[in-house]
Amino acid sequence: MKAFELLHPQNSAVIFIDFQPQMAFGVASIDRQTLFNNVILLAKAAKIFKVPTILTTVESKSFSGSIWPQLLDIFPNQEPVERSSMNSWEDKKFVDAVKATGRKKLIMAALWTEVCLAFPALEAMKAGYEVYAVEDASGGTSITAHNAAMRRIEQAGAVPMTALQVLLEFQRDWARKETYDDVIKAVKEHCGAYGQGVEYAYTMVHGALPSRSGLGH
Repeated sequence: MKAFELLHPQNSAVIFIDFQPQMAFGVASIDRQTLFNNVILLAKAAKIFKVPTILTTVESKSFSGSIWPQLLDIFPNQEPVERSSMNSWEDKKFVDAVKATGRKKLIMAALWTEVCLAFPALEAMKAGYEVYAVEDASGGTSITAHNAAMRRIEQAGAVPMTALQVLLEFQRDWARKETYDDVIKAVKEHCGAYGQGVEYAYTMVHGALPSRSGLGH
């Protein structure tokens, strides 16, 4: 199975679907600040490792609102693919953007899990792509809805992931110094107890000065 192959920056694309205010308002499966933190961590992982990334929105002018500005800050030169369909895969511009990445492993996160993640995930797998669903960077209208959607796409062949797992799978070897500093910075900013542990090791064990970079985005 190809799913046994580890993700790396040269075989993957990352897709963010409908991270807009109206969609976030309806999320009840995960604490919304935690969701936000995980989404930004995933975005930073894509940015650090220069992984092709697609942003897409639905009805931003008439209903859902603009994409989160913090995502646009990370990808400042990228225009989100605007759609009317709840199912991204029914929009030709979106499918063309996916094809243009040249990648078959699609790392997907969306609001909501039961609609905007499940629909294109199923369609993408039908079209021959591998889907890696970032469970803690997606949210549903209830815990039941989120979990049912994850089970549905997993039964169809999607692989569940977490945002931190994606970051560390891309890095994989701490000897990769070209991305090391940015990965450690993201860990300290977004990874809770793990980040605190890294900060402790740097300052108390290795004698580094405390980080003063703030929380970042």
